[in-house]
Amino acid sequence: MTEFMRNSDAFTWAMETDPRLRSTVVTVVLLDRSPDWDQIRQRFDLISRELPMFRQRVVESPPPAPPRWEYDADFDLDYHMRRVAVSGAGTLDDVLELARVAAMQDFDRARALWEATLVEGLHDGAAAVICKFHHALTDGVGGIQIAMRLFDLSEEHYELESLPAAPEVPQPSRLEGYRDSWRYSATLLANVVTGTARQVPQLVYGGVRRPISTLRSAAANAASVYRTVRPLNRTGSPLIRQRGLIRRLGVHEVPRLQLRDAAHRCGGALNDAFVAGVAGGLRIYHEKHGVAVGDLHLTMPISLRTNTDDMGGNRITLMRFDIPVGEADPAKRIKAIHERVGAVRQEKSLPYTQVIAGVLNLMPRWYIGSVLRHVDFLTSDVPGIPVPVFLGGAAVRRQYAFGPTIGSAVNVTLLSYVDTCALGIDVDTAAIPDYDVFHDALVAGFDEVLALAG
Repeated sequence: MTEFMRNSDAFTWAMETDPRLRSTVVTVVLLDRSPDWDQIRQRFDLISRELPMFRQRVVESPPPAPPRWEYDADFDLDYHMRRVAVSGAGTLDDVLELARVAAMQDFDRARALWEATLVEGLHDGAAAVICKFHHALTDGVGGIQIAMRLFDLSEEHYELESLPAAPEVPQPSRLEGYRDSWRYSATLLANVVTGTARQVPQLVYGGVRRPISTLRSAAANAASVYRTVRPLNRTGSPLIRQRGLIRRLGVHEVPRLQLRDAAHRCGGALNDAFVAGVAGGLRIYHEKHGVAVGDLHLTMPISLRTNTDDMGGNRITLMRFDIPVGEADPAKRIKAIHERVGAVRQEKSLPYTQVIAGVLNLMPRWYIGSVLRHVDFLTSDVPGIPVPVFLGGAAVRRQYAFGPTIGSAVNVTLLSYVDTCALGIDVDTAAIPDYDVFHDALVAGFDEVLALAG
């Protein structure tokens, strides 16, 4: 049967009727010199043959079925891969400007949802590769898995013996689409009936044997689902409230070992120290504007990926909860974040992510947009590649990832590479018009956290 979008991916796809909620991800790979273009092209060709979605487009299905993946009969690798010469002085800022424009542009929805651009002519003969893809293709961890198919572990390029055969592209049929949509709906209904038939006797038995504990369990599950989908009527911040379409990208780097040590000294994990650094930056930014701040609403991706999942793909759920941004003591802030993140990772609603997303897909788009636009900030921690790698014979100096704001004021994504945590900062300029002030505040927030390390 046709491969339909997972409910969570269909949710991110549908909410893009509001362009402020686009789920476009941009990564920047900095290289010490221009790579071999033919080698890079060959690797992307390999990925497009191994992972079907890199040669597929999204096609709407007759309701109530979600959109489906369909092979693009006009797939052209050279459309998705470009080479450009950098303008200006060839600095990182010039590369980030190209990445910023790419992040704001929507995809051609008649084609596969990815692009790769080689930028040459940087200062000192360096180069960069800007990769742009829709979040429906993969999450951060899946993206690293795909990247390892691009990179080599030495300057010597690993030649492929042969490329897999290109997938056969069947002729699309409208009748087939309706038939598969009907089968999808029938299968969904059958699963609901079967699941109900299995659960009801268990609930009745449990209610008779352990009525109090059964009621408590049901109440706990309901409360967890509510916390996952609860409406947000206003931003936590009285300052960063507006939302728009213009983005500003920036970067910052922190030592991974020092950040981890700061976290461990406060009883937390590296992700806790990372979120604490971002929260500290937001507190300082508010202070610079003379505005008091308390708890702010955070969206954080929680990975649901297992060892049995295929390479790539999207295996995350987005959880929303409050963070004590107003806490001035970085050690206390890390401890509080560790407790709250730990509670979120134990939410009873996590196994029902796809069911919840399916219900949200039935909600009016304006309602979903109003909820997401009241989230204050978004953070994502992506464990990257721990060893030096090469792309087309060129050494990778640094990698940055810029996740979508999805209605929040700013998204800060941590992507580690060897012993450096590279922060990709994606700012909505309607919410934060003075980017330089915010960047300085963010650096100061991480300085507070790093000072805790030995």
